[in-house]
Amino acid sequence: MNLNQIHNVYFIGIGGIGMSNLARYFKNLGKQVCGYDKTPSVLTSELIESGISIHFEDNINLIPSDFYNENTLVIVTPAVPTAHSEWNYFIERDYIIKKRAEVLGLITKDTFCFAVAGTHGKTTTSGILGHILNEAGADVTAFIGGIVENYNSNLIGNGKTITVVEADEFDRSFLHLHPNIACITSMDADHLDIYGTSEAIEESFVEFASKITDKSKLFITKELPIEGVICAINEEAVYKVFNVRIGDGSYVFDVQTPTSVIKDIHFGLPGKHNLMNVLMAIAMADLFGTPTKAIAAAVASFKGIKRRFSYQIKTVDKVYIDDYAHHPTEINAVNQAVRELYPNQKVLAVFQPHLFSRTRDFADDFAKSLSAFDEVLLLDIYPARELPMEGINSQWLMEKMTNNNKKLVEKEDLIASILKSEATVIVTIGAGNIGELVPSIKKAINETL
Repeated sequence: MNLNQIHNVYFIGIGGIGMSNLARYFKNLGKQVCGYDKTPSVLTSELIESGISIHFEDNINLIPSDFYNENTLVIVTPAVPTAHSEWNYFIERDYIIKKRAEVLGLITKDTFCFAVAGTHGKTTTSGILGHILNEAGADVTAFIGGIVENYNSNLIGNGKTITVVEADEFDRSFLHLHPNIACITSMDADHLDIYGTSEAIEESFVEFASKITDKSKLFITKELPIEGVICAINEEAVYKVFNVRIGDGSYVFDVQTPTSVIKDIHFGLPGKHNLMNVLMAIAMADLFGTPTKAIAAAVASFKGIKRRFSYQIKTVDKVYIDDYAHHPTEINAVNQAVRELYPNQKVLAVFQPHLFSRTRDFADDFAKSLSAFDEVLLLDIYPARELPMEGINSQWLMEKMTNNNKKLVEKEDLIASILKSEATVIVTIGAGNIGELVPSIKKAINETL
């Protein structure tokens, strides 16, 4: 299939974080873009403001009459039910219908592709890399799985020859990609509802890694059972972060590359996990030939990703941070960063578990991660694409926690419970709809200051 011959792109589920950046991309290419989503959101509002027509009713009469099957690409999200009438309209008329991952595969086949893989750190790493390349003047488009603060968008740049993509392991999507340079940040067990076993996940990553035949263009961490260029923090490696300090609330560090040392790089994102994320981005940009001065300047100006350790309130008396963490490893990383920045302060974590299957599969690890906070408020499990599972609920998870300062709360009682806490640092955590509560929580806390 030749994307140049496509004039129209129709999205079913256009409002998702991954679908919406594809919509922006095709709009930038001059295609006619429109689509359906179930509910309005901030993302759909922004797309409408950019000139993309979106409707929120499953109605085939709302499909533009000039979207003919010979010149239209239909992109569908897996979250859409098979009974969806618009989807069936396109199926019955033999339209070209692709999943998002398949479309990214087509795009990356025709561009120089940087692919960022890993069960954690994909969005931040790809955001940093996209920012570095864009700031350095590369002809790049970066598809990001979150809103990059510098651009207030999940799309960086409007280049046509270079792409940066998140290589998502969910549903083996990353196997559609055609990477020229890639990295793997981590390979923890996740998505066991799809893979079944951690061994199956590892096999999938190995298959992804095989797409890079020249292993000098594949960056990995020391513990991964894959051949590639090793990146490490304070350990001997081809690319190494060392001499790490904290100055004015930011990390300052040096990076050893195969040919030089980049000194005194300033980086504003907290947490040791983010040091590995930025190192991976630096390594990929360095291999591509980006000047080291441009790399250092871009890293220093990177503001982060919304819902990735995003400060909502930052005063002497109270700190409120919101984070997308939804896996025990990610929760541990949030706790490590908070303890490093705010030692000896009382920390309240508000957590909304995401998926019944993930809660079931990692219950003991979740309990251990959450118990490390001083106080925990636990919301009901956000089901996303799943139906309830008997016996798997937040009460069951809470009973596994060793921290006695814990409480199960309903959404409508959450703010009152937060305000009762004596914690000076508050963290909301989760990948469900807890993010929608953040503005109200922020407003309520501010009113008490």
